[in-house]
Amino acid sequence: MRFEDLNWFDVENYLKTDDRLMLVLGACEQHGYLSLSTDVKIPLALADAASQKTGILVTPPLNFGASPYFLTYPGTISLRATTLLDLVEDIVRSLYRQGFRRLLFINGHGGNDPARTRLAEILDGMTGLQIAWYAWWVAPNVTAVAIKHGLKSYHAAWIEAFPFTRVSELPSGQKQPPVSPGLLGAEATRKTYGDGVYGGPYIVDESILNEIFQTAVQDIIDLLKFN
Repeated sequence: MRFEDLNWFDVENYLKTDDRLMLVLGACEQHGYLSLSTDVKIPLALADAASQKTGILVTPPLNFGASPYFLTYPGTISLRATTLLDLVEDIVRSLYRQGFRRLLFINGHGGNDPARTRLAEILDGMTGLQIAWYAWWVAPNVTAVAIKHGLKSYHAAWIEAFPFTRVSELPSGQKQPPVSPGLLGAEATRKTYGDGVYGGPYIVDESILNEIFQTAVQDIIDLLKFN
């Protein structure tokens, strides 16, 4: 169930029996041959799948994140880190005022990770608020699936190449991960990574992707219990 499919009366009635909510954080950034909205499409699909099994509401996704290192790739839209943190805080304060108390952030973009610090800062000032955070591609159970199949996760590579994120034909074979000296600016990032894929296979068998997806969905369902 998404907010967009409800009116405010529906949300008020939902709050009479449940105060849990899923929030999707994404980005609009280069993903090699995949959709610029890959970091929105994947966590939103996971949230929808978990919602179908639990009935827990899903907010509209935050379609932009902090991606300054990809700004030389056309189509990337990046928020300043301070803007992102303020946005996340404002969203939480809005929801808290209405009665939501258990929030699960499903994050699709590594650049959004600083928001966790802001969330920790505001927790003490909001009595009864619980927040969980799930970054699906680095979750231990998802990583275990990848390792089982002899795979390692890389940006814009096989682990994000779900059927619903593909917008063009994908190259065959694998990409050797470039050697990176560490923190890179936008110009250096494009020079280093070229097509934008960080390494590894461009695509794998869909049965592996389905296993990854279902594992992440189960992780989310478990987190929604807020034990």
